[in-house]
Amino acid sequence: MSLRRFPIRLLVAVVSLLTLGAAGADTESPRIEVRRVAPGVYVHSGAYEQSSPANGGDIANIGFVVGQRCVAVIDTGGSRAVGRGLREAVRRKTEKPVCYVINTHMHPDHVLGNAAFLEDDPVFIAHHRLSRALAARQSSYRQSQGDALGRAVAEDWFVYPEETVSDRRRLRLGGRSLLLEARPTAHTSNDLTVLDERTGTWWLGDLLFVERMPTLDGSLTGWLDLLGRLKERRVERVVPGHGPASVAWPEAGRPLARYLENLRRRTRAALDQGKSLAEALAAAERRANEQWVLFRQVHPRNVTKAYAELEWK
Repeated sequence: MSLRRFPIRLLVAVVSLLTLGAAGADTESPRIEVRRVAPGVYVHSGAYEQSSPANGGDIANIGFVVGQRCVAVIDTGGSRAVGRGLREAVRRKTEKPVCYVINTHMHPDHVLGNAAFLEDDPVFIAHHRLSRALAARQSSYRQSQGDALGRAVAEDWFVYPEETVSDRRRLRLGGRSLLLEARPTAHTSNDLTVLDERTGTWWLGDLLFVERMPTLDGSLTGWLDLLGRLKERRVERVVPGHGPASVAWPEAGRPLARYLENLRRRTRAALDQGKSLAEALAAAERRANEQWVLFRQVHPRNVTKAYAELEWK
């Protein structure tokens, strides 16, 4: 353990003990199964669901990359228990230490398992805007995730990055490097992509949804613009934030781009016709789309976000 972070680790350990009762039945770790999608690259596919007591917040794709020297974990799941399950999955595959925990963005289904890795003393790293965005929502996330999971979400589930990326950065794991790239506002204001340059495996986080309905929390226009640029990169495979563990690129991004473009077109048409948000939502409720899991639950929220963004453009 590095001496510079010892007081923080000690404080977190004490807080964890004091809040164990308040955190509910968070003592059992689910068995997290991982799939090897490339040499040294392992992915766990989360359920195509919203967080619930039944799934324990295990709804996002999470995983890790193993180098000759150490391991980088990429996203940690939607609860501390899921994070512990992922940590156990790492230990089943390698004895190498975890040196980095990377978060692709601040949504709770990707970051609430961070605390499970504190005892490994890794460097937590993310987009330079993640800390501010997460801090602004920490209270609401504690409430919403607690309601969804049916248990209290403790303060110590929120572990913030110690190092950040504002442009590009390479992490060396021994025999392989990861290229981290901070992206402009798209799915969120703090999206980060991770490319394993050795195998051509590109972790896109929630910049890519496959089969499960995408959620818009940043900028509709920004997301479409970014997808247009990302599709130019040729890689062996991509790991979406939600969906299968590994898919082909850029083919896997086409349904998402079509959905977002249709959302923009329909929202602009509603605004041009002078329709209110309530009228736009009513029209959205009448639509059915079997292509996306959770369409009816998520699409109205996307319409609301798109309406607010495009109203003054």
